[in-house]
Amino acid sequence: MLQDTHGILIQQTENVQGARQIRFTNVQEIVATESILKAYIHEAIEVEKAGLEVNFKKNEEFIIPEELHNKFDEIPALKTAFEALTPGRQRAYILYFSQPKQSKTRESRVEKSMQKILDGKGLKD
Repeated sequence: MLQDTHGILIQQTENVQGARQIRFTNVQEIVATESILKAYIHEAIEVEKAGLEVNFKKNEEFIIPEELHNKFDEIPALKTAFEALTPGRQRAYILYFSQPKQSKTRESRVEKSMQKILDGKGLKD
């Protein structure tokens, strides 16, 4: 992972764990930061050569919404099917189910996604 000594790297969204961006609004910003950008690129190359990797959060670290837990208790096959999904698919569902503020909406999302989970499909499949 880059050091970001100049504090110019931006996390895309709160759920993106590793990737960072540098955003520009005009060409002059690129020209003005040319030496910094070159230094970041060289550091990125060294990180890649060294084989360094980002320590991603494990799925166990994500909070499973109560509405999904309730469905797991109600339908054990759903829990089994969910656990059989790839970690990325599990994470996508957890994040999708966790987004709404209202329990009713979270519950609706779980209901609508149950068959896809039982079929072993991801959120976007």
